[in-house]
Amino acid sequence: MAGYINTIRDLEAQTYGMAGAFGGNDILKQAGVVQGLHTAHDITDTVASGTSGITPTALYNVLYGQKVWSMLNREVNALSMISKRPYTSSGWRVLKSRPFGGSGNTLAEALQRDGSGGGIGTDDAQFDEIGGVAENAGLSTAADGLGSMAPTYAQLFMSPKTVAHQFDFSELAMEMAKIDDGIGDIRAQMREDMGIAHAEAQNMMLLTPLENYGEVSALSNIERNYTSLNKIVTSRAELLAIDGGVIATDTTSASNNLGALYGDERFNAASFLDSEVDFGSGYASGDVRSLTLTLLNNMIRNLRIAGGSPKVILTGYDTIQAVADLLQSQERFMDRKEIVPTVNGVRGVKGAEVGFRVATYYDIPLIPCKDMASTGSASSKLSDLLFLDTDHIWLAVLKPTQYFEDGISNGNPFGVGRLGNQALYRTIGEMGCSFFKGQGKITNIQ
Repeated sequence: MAGYINTIRDLEAQTYGMAGAFGGNDILKQAGVVQGLHTAHDITDTVASGTSGITPTALYNVLYGQKVWSMLNREVNALSMISKRPYTSSGWRVLKSRPFGGSGNTLAEALQRDGSGGGIGTDDAQFDEIGGVAENAGLSTAADGLGSMAPTYAQLFMSPKTVAHQFDFSELAMEMAKIDDGIGDIRAQMREDMGIAHAEAQNMMLLTPLENYGEVSALSNIERNYTSLNKIVTSRAELLAIDGGVIATDTTSASNNLGALYGDERFNAASFLDSEVDFGSGYASGDVRSLTLTLLNNMIRNLRIAGGSPKVILTGYDTIQAVADLLQSQERFMDRKEIVPTVNGVRGVKGAEVGFRVATYYDIPLIPCKDMASTGSASSKLSDLLFLDTDHIWLAVLKPTQYFEDGISNGNPFGVGRLGNQALYRTIGEMGCSFFKGQGKITNIQ
C-alpha cells in the first residue's frame, strides 16, 4: 500500500523522494551512513581546495568478493599420516629384555663368548646358555641349564592432552556480513578457517623440534601439547650430543623434560626407549654431514634388523629435492605411488580417487612436511628425516575434534556474556609408541 514503509527502499523513497531511482541501501552508502565491517571501506574522503563536497571516489564502497583466499600454507601432513586409535588405556606394558638375557636388536649382540657370562637369565649371558641342556637334566637346576628365567617388562603410561582454540564474533559483524560485505555467513567462514588452524596446530605439535624440550626453557607449558615425534624418536646418545651442540643446557639430568618419556627416562643408560638415530659424530657446527643414499640405506636396513617396517618417511621439501638430485646423478629416479592417509595411518589403495601421488624410496612414501625440524648447528641444514612404523606409533584419541558454539544467535547471550557468539574447537588425545626400536631418524645433514 502506498505510503507505508516496509523496506529500506521504501524508506529511501519516502525520505529522498526518489521512488524507483535506487535499490537497496545505495543512498545510505553514498552518504557514508552504512560502513559495514570496516571504518571507511578503504576509501578516503578528501575535499579539494576551494570546492565543496567529496571526491567521486567516495561515491561508492568497495564490496569484497565472497570467496576468502588463503595466502598461508596450512597443510597438515604429519597429523594425516599418523594412525589414530581410541584412547582405551592410560598405560601399556612392553617387553624390553629376552628371558635368557639380551635387549639388543640382534641376539648375538648381547651374548658373550669369553667365559665372562653372568649365567642364565642375565643381560650378559653366553652362547652356551641359551637353551641347550644336559641329558636327563633336572628341572629348575641352573647347573644343568634349566634355571628359571623370565622376560623383563616395563610399564609406560601417558596422560591425555587437551588442545583447544576459542574464537568469537559479534552480532553486528554477523549481520553486516550478510548485507554489506558479500561474504554471507561469516560464521561458516570462521568455522572453516579456525578448523584448519586447529588441525595445523596439532600438526606442529607432532613436529616440534627436540631442542624445544630443553631443561632450562622458556617454554614451560610445552608438556601440555602432544608429545612430539622428535622427542619420541630419539636416543640417549642423541640427547647427550645435543647438550652444548644445539642447546646450552644440562640434558644429563633425568628429571628434565628432554629425556623423560611415558614415566621412564633415557639418561641412565642405553634404553629400550632408544630409537635408531643417525646424527653423525655430534652436533657441533663442524659435524654436519652431506646427505647421501648410504645414510638412507643404512637407516632402512638397521630398522628392518630391529624388527621395524617403516611405512612412511616424513621430511621437508628441501630434503626430498636433495634425494631426487642424488638419484638423478646416478641415473636412477624416484618411483611414485598413490597413497591414502586414513585414521589408521598411511594405507595405499590402488586406483582410489581420494589418494594422492607422492615420491617413494624403496617403496616407502616420502611425505613432505612444511614444519619439519632441521636439527644441527650448521647454517645450511636440510630437514630431518623421520622413518615411522605407523603400526607401532599412533595418536590415541580420547575425544575427537568437536565444535562448540553458543551465544546470541542461539538465544543465549547470557551464556557467553556478550552480544555475539563464542565458538571453540577441542580435541583430546596424546601420542603413543609401543616399539621404539622400529622408529628411526636422520638429522644433522646438509
